[in-house]
Amino acid sequence: MTQILEARRGQITPQMEYVAQRESLAPELVRDEVAAGRMVIPANTVHVAGRLEPMAIGIAARCKINANIGNSAVTSNVDTELEKLHAAVHFGADTVMDLSTGKDIDRIRKAIIEASPVPIGTVPIYQMLEELGGNIEDMRPQHFLDMVEHQAKQGVDYMTVHCGVLLEHLHMTTGRITGIVSRGGSLIAKWMMVHRKQNPLYEHFDDLCDIMRQYDVTWSLGDGLRPGSIADASDEAQFAELDVLGELTRRGWEKGCQVMVEGPGHVPMDQIDMNVKRQIDVCSGAPFYVLGPLVTDIAPGYDHITSAIGAAMAGWSGAAMLCYVTPKEHLGLPNLDDVKQGVIAYKIAAHAADVARHRPGCQERDDALSRARFAFDWKEQFRLSLDPETAQRYHDETLPQDTFKSAHFCSMCGPKYCSMRITEDIRKMAAEGQEGTCESQGTSQLVSIEPHTK
Repeated sequence: MTQILEARRGQITPQMEYVAQRESLAPELVRDEVAAGRMVIPANTVHVAGRLEPMAIGIAARCKINANIGNSAVTSNVDTELEKLHAAVHFGADTVMDLSTGKDIDRIRKAIIEASPVPIGTVPIYQMLEELGGNIEDMRPQHFLDMVEHQAKQGVDYMTVHCGVLLEHLHMTTGRITGIVSRGGSLIAKWMMVHRKQNPLYEHFDDLCDIMRQYDVTWSLGDGLRPGSIADASDEAQFAELDVLGELTRRGWEKGCQVMVEGPGHVPMDQIDMNVKRQIDVCSGAPFYVLGPLVTDIAPGYDHITSAIGAAMAGWSGAAMLCYVTPKEHLGLPNLDDVKQGVIAYKIAAHAADVARHRPGCQERDDALSRARFAFDWKEQFRLSLDPETAQRYHDETLPQDTFKSAHFCSMCGPKYCSMRITEDIRKMAAEGQEGTCESQGTSQLVSIEPHTK
């Protein structure tokens, strides 16, 4: 029984109990959201038997982030990818996708799944393509079905499959600046053009659902026609595919599968809210999982920033999970530090979205850090930071001595220009004035600071 089928029966599974505790939600609420399809708990039955700590993706839960790792045909190995996994989880990734495309994929994935306490996602077409020698035109539907089952048996918790790209959509991309930027989407498009046939993954969707249901693998319906530049955002190709993804969402639910839906891409700020709300409407509330979106195309090397801006806005509008972008996006395979930078940027975006959506308890950490900042409790500031080591390193670059860990200033303002220290002085003066008296004409007057009023 999958999580959604159990929920429909009114059952609260151990995974739902665990999620409810993590999210500070009632178990009944988690069950009802899963039953409605608005929440997914990616938890392959094989991975659950290992060290998986279940988590929830959905509008009723806190906004989640995903980190992509994986080797390529050019570089990286299993040890490097395990280091990236550790860094991603350490800095707060809620899920990790193994996007390996080179050699030794099975050994790398096995090691990642065994080591990971968070759900692991994949894009099965990558490994299938490796086994076909890189020739997508040689694919037969059974090749793909076999690969999905193979990865499900390994313990993969969710899979991105590009079922929504149809043959009749391809002409809509001819006027785009960047064409089809999804690797999976472009591969399926090439297969369709070579064979002049409909997308075989769409035509075998029910067969794929049968495999997914058997292991409770969550669908991540891939957006193969997502925009790869802001000029291509919100075009007819993107939304034609979205309509198909809405249809597949409901078909997946009917087959007893958990479903989330991937989204764009590159989207200017003024179109993000519309995109999120359109997906929620078209896909009947299924969790929306967005890549960024990047709000401008001019910052190679800084796309973790350009995308985190869009990600925060998407989370505020209702996106359930944000797929990180690293500084290496568009430039190369991320290294260990790139993974860290991407995760930190997206933890900021997700937390900012949760604060804006008034998630219970989400602002408490902000308030605690602000109190520590005003009290010049430097060690507590470091402890509450998303990245304590970096926060302390920046502080200690100019004032490393332990005596400065209790100083009422930093190297930015120094002891005489610190506004918070001056505010402390003002408050002390006010308090002393309130305690004292001013004798005038035989009366006692309270000395205090009052706000200016007209």
